[in-house]
Amino acid sequence: MFKAPIATLLFSLLTAAPVWSQTLPPQAEAALAAALQDERHAEAFYAAVMAKFGSARPFSNIMKAEQQHEAMLIDLYAAYGVAVPENGYTTAVIEAPLAPVTLNEACKIGVEAEIANRDLYDATLLPAVAGYPDITLVMQRLRDASEENHLPAFQRCANRG
Repeated sequence: MFKAPIATLLFSLLTAAPVWSQTLPPQAEAALAAALQDERHAEAFYAAVMAKFGSARPFSNIMKAEQQHEAMLIDLYAAYGVAVPENGYTTAVIEAPLAPVTLNEACKIGVEAEIANRDLYDATLLPAVAGYPDITLVMQRLRDASEENHLPAFQRCANRG
């Protein structure tokens, strides 16, 4: 007989509860939209950098991560039955960011962007979804990826000169 620890069962229920018992209030939906927009902007910037400099690291690796992050957010939209906003970068509604003159400048922009991303999650996005454990878990993972993975990679890149 399979016996799951009670904590695992409770966590499963907590993370599933919003899907079948709650709808998203405007502030939580706005936080999801801001997180999705942030991921899409990063991806558009990295694409511009790679178009100019080739598949340079860490841009190529982090771009793949941003695509995974976007997919995680889109899964949350689906779970709550909320329409996913269109990607303005792919439809040319939003002008794509341009790559800077040098790869080192791009790395420095990456450092600044990851710090801003972490701060956005801490100050705005995570508080807006505090009542939604499933969304909080995803956003905490995205925030931590910025601080623990992407930021150090861009710092190493920027320090190479």
